[in-house]
Amino acid sequence: MPTIEGKRVAFIATDGVEQVELDRPWQAVADAGGRPELISLQAGEIQGFNHLDKGDRRPVDRVIDDARPEDYDALVLPGGVANGDFVRADDRAVRFVRDFVLADKPVAVICHGGWVLAEADVVRGRTMTSWPSLRTDLRNAGATWVDQEVVVDDDLVSSRRPDDLDAFCARTVEAIAPA
Repeated sequence: MPTIEGKRVAFIATDGVEQVELDRPWQAVADAGGRPELISLQAGEIQGFNHLDKGDRRPVDRVIDDARPEDYDALVLPGGVANGDFVRADDRAVRFVRDFVLADKPVAVICHGGWVLAEADVVRGRTMTSWPSLRTDLRNAGATWVDQEVVVDDDLVSSRRPDDLDAFCARTVEAIAPA
């Protein structure tokens, strides 16, 4: 696995995040030498979920109001139906994501995290995948949607579901690693 020593990686999530889609990429980034940071809509902790069952709580490192895209080298948007919906409904988070993408930095998104990219209007002309129910939303936002384990379109890495995490984590770290 490539090294991403010292790279700061923003993970944007809130209550309802699919826990494994936060924890596994987080661990992959840390194992490769990166510095993951949890950015959320409020201070304190967020509630993870294992599908519909409550999982663990995770401490928030930084509130979205105090986060700036220029302070991070990459961005990860985990899934979870509630998480994706809450994050895309928050103008501050959407603005952060839009500014991050426009800065041409690596972005990795899995499952329902794709809703945030659609809301930020940054998928037009991109090829990506997601949880299948987002297909129409992403197409309507201008993306070409494909049903594949992982899709890499320049600096955008996308995956469908927890079963795709091995490939997603590997491609995410590769996208963050210096060329």
